[in-house]
Amino acid sequence: MTDFKTAFDRVERRIEDVYDIEVNISDVVDPNTGDFDGLRIKLDYTLDLDLALFVLIHLFGHTVQWNVSEEFRRLGQDPSLRKTDAELAKIYAYERDATRYSLQLMHDAGVADLDRWVSDWFAADWAYLAHLYRTGEKLDPRALFKAGAGERLTPLPIPAFKPQKWLSRWSF
Repeated sequence: MTDFKTAFDRVERRIEDVYDIEVNISDVVDPNTGDFDGLRIKLDYTLDLDLALFVLIHLFGHTVQWNVSEEFRRLGQDPSLRKTDAELAKIYAYERDATRYSLQLMHDAGVADLDRWVSDWFAADWAYLAHLYRTGEKLDPRALFKAGAGERLTPLPIPAFKPQKWLSRWSF
């Protein structure tokens, strides 16, 4: 199995070299673990390496979405809570497909043995987001992670895109 350091290094290189998106590790506004604006992905320096890897690849997936779809950009920039079931269904698809782009990125970077782990992190992330959007309460995503519990996701081909800067949800 690929170790998280090797996976992180390979993925970070690919994001920067192939997609020309800058990756920074620094302070991120609490309680967030990362942020992105279409040209840059920012990870909080306090993250453990495994969580940093998931946040990096997942935010890359959202970066792809924001650069190819105004609808997804609007969806991702809407921080309002108390979503309807119909809104949650759209958000679920948005979040799932960001993670599927993440899987493709990992495969393209030569990391093909962490698919189950990525799928499980997606399940934990979705449990966190669904609870947040329904109640406004923020839970600890690590407490929601369960190995083997999530739907096994498959890679989604990354469409061609030219990175553009957008106003981030948390405004760097």
